[in-house]
Amino acid sequence: MMAQTLAQTENAPVLEIRGLTQQFGGLTAVNDFNVKLTPGGLSGLIGPNGAGKTTVFNLVSGFYQPTKGQIFIDGVPTAGLKPHKVTALGVARTFQNIRLWNDMTVLDNIRVAQHYRLGYGFFHSIARSKRYQQREDEIAKEAAELLEVFDLQRFALDVPKNLPYGTQRKLEIARALSSHPKLLLLDEPAAGLNSSDVQELIRLIRWIHKKFDVTIWMIEHHMDVMMELCTQIKVIDFGQTIAEGTPETVRNHPAVITAYLGDDNI
Repeated sequence: MMAQTLAQTENAPVLEIRGLTQQFGGLTAVNDFNVKLTPGGLSGLIGPNGAGKTTVFNLVSGFYQPTKGQIFIDGVPTAGLKPHKVTALGVARTFQNIRLWNDMTVLDNIRVAQHYRLGYGFFHSIARSKRYQQREDEIAKEAAELLEVFDLQRFALDVPKNLPYGTQRKLEIARALSSHPKLLLLDEPAAGLNSSDVQELIRLIRWIHKKFDVTIWMIEHHMDVMMELCTQIKVIDFGQTIAEGTPETVRNHPAVITAYLGDDNI
């Protein structure tokens, strides 16, 4: 029985959502939502403002517990798990409004994101044991390497609030990757960026997808970003799926055109 369970987990999608519904009082924000993400994919979730996209991400990352439905990470159910436990399963995310620790240095922002896999306990940290020192050295080295990979090393001792907006966005993605995720959720990574930064972001996401071998699921209002990067896109409106498929299929779907432009503009 154990061997069968392990085999099922090994062959499972990175993310599977079944019949997900989220209600806030009398409002249904997400209704019977389903998705499967295969390892190594780069997929998108789009829809008008208020469609329920970020609510889906909040459910996947453990910030909300669903009213109905199930979420599985690599075949493991996430029901009842707190966000840090979902992170430990291999899920990392960024936010529409950048969330960085602005009183910490750029380097420490990367280091602290690895807290869930420290490998030592309270007494090791108090005693500054050999195990503590070895693990801290490993974390510092890995953080420095990640900053170098993202060309952020020159900002290592700066605080994020003093950095350009596009650099802050890059740091937030680097911090998410420091947890070694299987699944990276990007919530409107192009929000607030100018056209030049958007093009740089497209190159960055494509590079991350290849270099880090991570499954990426992203929300984005910049359709050129989604059409250029994603192989599959799901569209929701008022919490319900109205279309899904390749970028070209979604672009020309009547329900999508109606949701974005309204019946009078078709």
